[in-house]
Amino acid sequence: MKKFLSTLAICALLFVSCSDDDPAVETTPTDSTPITYTSGSADFSNYVAVGNSLTAGYSDAALFVDGQTNSLPAMLASNFALVGGGDFNIPFMSDNLGGASLGGTPILGNRLVLSFASGSPTPTPVEGSGSTEITNTLSGTFNNMGVPGAKSYHLGAPGYGNVAGVADGLANPYFARFASSATATVIGDAVAQNPTFFSLWIGNNDILSYATGGGVGVDQKDNLDPSTYGSSDITDPNVFASVYDGLLQALTANGADGVVANIPDITTIPYFTTVPHNPLDPTNPDFGPQIPTLNATFAQLNGVFEYLGVPERAIEFSTTSASSLVIKDDSLMDLSAQITQVLVGGGLDAGTAGIYGYLYGQARMANEDDLIVFPSQAVIAQLNEEAFATLQNLGLPAANAGQLAVNGITYPLEDKWVLTPAEQEPVATAHAAYNQTIEALANQYDLAFVDVASFLTTVANEGIQLPDGSTLTATYATGGGFSLDGVHPSPRGYSLLALLFIDAINTKYGSDLPGVNPLDYKGLYIN
Repeated sequence: MKKFLSTLAICALLFVSCSDDDPAVETTPTDSTPITYTSGSADFSNYVAVGNSLTAGYSDAALFVDGQTNSLPAMLASNFALVGGGDFNIPFMSDNLGGASLGGTPILGNRLVLSFASGSPTPTPVEGSGSTEITNTLSGTFNNMGVPGAKSYHLGAPGYGNVAGVADGLANPYFARFASSATATVIGDAVAQNPTFFSLWIGNNDILSYATGGGVGVDQKDNLDPSTYGSSDITDPNVFASVYDGLLQALTANGADGVVANIPDITTIPYFTTVPHNPLDPTNPDFGPQIPTLNATFAQLNGVFEYLGVPERAIEFSTTSASSLVIKDDSLMDLSAQITQVLVGGGLDAGTAGIYGYLYGQARMANEDDLIVFPSQAVIAQLNEEAFATLQNLGLPAANAGQLAVNGITYPLEDKWVLTPAEQEPVATAHAAYNQTIEALANQYDLAFVDVASFLTTVANEGIQLPDGSTLTATYATGGGFSLDGVHPSPRGYSLLALLFIDAINTKYGSDLPGVNPLDYKGLYIN
């Protein structure tokens, strides 16, 4: 069965976003007198940036040379250089593909580009084999200590950069390339450089991996031992607070000044806002004609839902407007046994009744409060091969099994593709706690503070006007604010964040750094 998702409206708008990538027309200055900038009370001579992928310059689902060159810290460093800032060394990947291998075996994929091969724009890994080899470690010190994938507590974990641990998931492949030793820590290597100024932006991954996985991890609230956490778990807020305080203690021990930033609300980023809860189009010739049959099929089940006192779980598709997906909601009471019993009582054979109970015991139609994760568009309305095999093993003929194994229509979309309100709650709770900690500690350590969360909410809700009069938004692919992975900013998005950071630094330390021009940076890599 073909996808029923309406094609994203990228084609018509793509050239609007990409045309802004042309260099801005320079105007002839009326005064040739050089401008002298001042650093205020800050010393920018040795700047070190600490964080995760947002610090490293990650975008389009990969880390690559151009992204690193246009990272947020690199933009800040270009301003610091105007007032005595020194070299800013970056642990560059080997190319602009982004893929990497471990001992010759590919472990990291290439960056995404929009491919039109299928007739509609689709994010697709760029062709080629990445030449970065993780075991070819780099020597020297690096000012950009951003490590993609790092959670707060990873920054102080010995062995996080041990090449020998990468294959087993015990170490980070990015940090393994430039760690000073197999037992080094990210924060240790950062502090060893004796920075005079630092930036710290960490905490996003402490909730993001749980959210992007559709809430399949565990909320570790009240578990104070992060060594027991899974990769998709939410970090306990007290653990986060203790770790963050320790990071700032280390970074300020030599009297360094710095800037810290809170973390965005994940519900505002394209990864969670691009795929609608109701993408099933009745005008689609592969779906519309089947609606009467589907509704007739679900009518008996809906009667069972009514009988069991849960009519809100009814499944019905509209013939006149977009319909919601059928999803599995793990927070619902599992009514598998009850559904089976009622259907058997109504005369359905036990085998078929059991299959309906198995499929729809925690099913409901999605609503506007559900967040459908971006990668789900590749599976919605597609045959679920695993479910197809399971249903045949339960005794269904292949034809019938296929009819009941269509993702989001007859087979409830699995939990990993949906962040339900019940799963959003622990994310929101942890997010609020983390950001409260970050701001409080910024005040305690007398550091500049950047409210990234509020800014990116404005980008999502209203957009930000650029110098040429255009508006940057969080709309996927065409808005100019985010890269094709739907999580990380585009170069232009990073430039607006750089302006935000510079404004906070100027306000706190009395400097007059000029900032950057967003129009000098791409809104989207198109090749």
